[in-house]
Amino acid sequence: MTQQKLGQLHPSWLAAIGDELEKPYMQALRNFLKAEKAAGKVIFPPNTLIFNAFNHTPFEQVRVVIIGQDPYHGPNQAHGLSFSVPQGIDLPPSLQNIFKEISSDLGVKMSRSGDLTPWADQGVLLLNATLTVEQSNAGSHQGKGWEHFTDAAIAALNAHREGLVFVLWGSYAQKKGAFIDENKHLVLKSVHPSPLSAHRGFFGNRQFSTINQYLIQQGQAPINWQI
Repeated sequence: MTQQKLGQLHPSWLAAIGDELEKPYMQALRNFLKAEKAAGKVIFPPNTLIFNAFNHTPFEQVRVVIIGQDPYHGPNQAHGLSFSVPQGIDLPPSLQNIFKEISSDLGVKMSRSGDLTPWADQGVLLLNATLTVEQSNAGSHQGKGWEHFTDAAIAALNAHREGLVFVLWGSYAQKKGAFIDENKHLVLKSVHPSPLSAHRGFFGNRQFSTINQYLIQQGQAPINWQI
């Protein structure tokens, strides 16, 4: 399975972490995906969207990183951006809660669209730890190699950029981002926005206004969070 079949990676990211694509774990991951598809399993997102987060948010343009865990595993939901769903797809529960917090924090009205591409295009890297999943089988591609690749992406941003905001919702994201240098970057932590935990500190965390205040202090434009 060639890299072309996996979807192309933006040149800026190829320069930053392209070496990862040639490592043995990545070849093993390609072989795994190829075998799964040969066995008739449906894999999300489509090949062309696997690197969607990287391609909408080039390395030098990243300003905020929101770390998710797995792509959505229902039909037509996953399109390569963490927490996001394509236009016309019902909002998943966690995204509903994210929108509620944005509305409360910033006093803006959110639409029924869950497509977060406008965030990505403003420099918000919507990065899942695992970039593929089998239909109706949550977590099915964990431990197959994607975590090494996304760790490399976070490490490159941590090392070679300054003044970024890393948003770590839930214990999984916090563990993945534990090595981020808080002297160079703003690291925001919270419980996960899922219905199971949102009432234990996600609602009312006001992280979206905090992000914008930090960006303004860095001399940057704030993110327009309204969708």
